[in-house]
Order: sequence, then structure tokens, then C-alpha cells
Amino acid sequence: MKVLLIEDDIKLLENIKIGLKKQGFRVDTARDGEEGLYLAQNNKYDVIIVDWMLPKISGIDLVKQLRKEGNNTPVLILTAKNEIEDKVEGLQVADDYLTKPFDFEELIARIKALYRRSHNIQENVLKIADLELNPETKEVKRGGKYIDLTAKQFELLKYLMINKNKIVTPEMIANNLWEMDDEINSNVINVYISHIRKKIDKGYDKKLIKTIRGMGFKISDE
Repeated sequence: MKVLLIEDDIKLLENIKIGLKKQGFRVDTARDGEEGLYLAQNNKYDVIIVDWMLPKISGIDLVKQLRKEGNNTPVLILTAKNEIEDKVEGLQVADDYLTKPFDFEELIARIKALYRRSHNIQENVLKIADLELNPETKEVKRGGKYIDLTAKQFELLKYLMINKNKIVTPEMIANNLWEMDDEINSNVINVYISHIRKKIDKGYDKKLIKTIRGMGFKISDE
């Protein structure tokens, strides 16, 4: 999952970033609303976490601008504002609202809930044909047999399964699974796909992962 964190408190920003990375999230950061808006406009994120009171552009105005542009990425507002009227105002533009100080476990739970809601994941287990992936337990099975994947292989397979029957380009994969300052190219992605294919499709008559020449990849049971 790729997250944009916009927070002007440097210590808090670094603590949240470190905690999210330990949970397996990919995190881009910004320290003011102007930079945060630019990143949100030019990159794709699964969830945006934004402080209400930011330099240059407030968190609320940032979200309003994104919504005006048709960007519906789920947004969680962090703020020290805890009055009912503040919460009502925040939820009129954002998807969730968490007051400071907060418990980190609750932050993680809120992020995951926003992600599931935005991707219409009604149950924990993603399925296609006899392949199953559980985002919570990190377990992958095909035909009842457990498959061992690295963390990045797991995230890439999950991304393919969330977009099942759709073509995903190398650019989409890089943007969603790597941070903006990582050096990633199509050759690296091809290697990852190759390794996943060996673990998922080798030994099975029905091949689920397809390469769409000149376009990208697709997971399908067709």
C-alpha cells in the first residue's frame, strides 16, 4: 500500500513514517500543504494522511482542491482540533478524522479500513480461480497449497489481484509499489513478475498471470 503523509511536525512525521514502513507501507512525505498537493496531484496513492494545520495550504483546503479536481483518494485528517464542530467540518471533505495524540495501532487500523473501503474489498481473502491471498495474514495459497512469497512479491501479486482481469502497466506498478525516490524500471518489474509466475503458475494447467505484449500484465482465469 502506498501512502502520502503530509505533516509539518518533523519529529511526528519521521515517527509515523518509520512506523508505517515497519508495517510494510511505502511512504512519500511532505512538510507543507503546497508540496503535499503537488505530490497528490502527480502521483497515485492508496491513502493520504494530512495534518489540518499546515504551512502554505491547510489540510482542509488541500483536500477540497483534490476533490474539485476529481481526485477521490481516501484521506485521513490528523489534527489537534477535537471539538465536535471541527470533526464535522473535517468529515465534510475528508474520509476519516483522527485527533492528536493518537494510538499508532488505531492509525494503522484506520488506514487499512480506508483502503478496504476504497477498493471494495468486502472480505479479507482475495480470490481468483483456485488462488487465494489474505492481506491480513499475508498467506497465499493455490489449490490449497501454501506459496512462499517475499514481501514485495506479495504486494505485487495483491495489486494484480485487486485489479484482476485488468491490464496493469509497468508504470502503474512502479507508481503503486515503490516510493517516488526509488530507482525502478521495467526490467526489474519483469523479474518480479517472472519470479511470481514461477511460484503461482508452475505445475498448473491454467496459467493465471498473463503478459500483454507492449502493454503490461494481467491476472485472469479466462
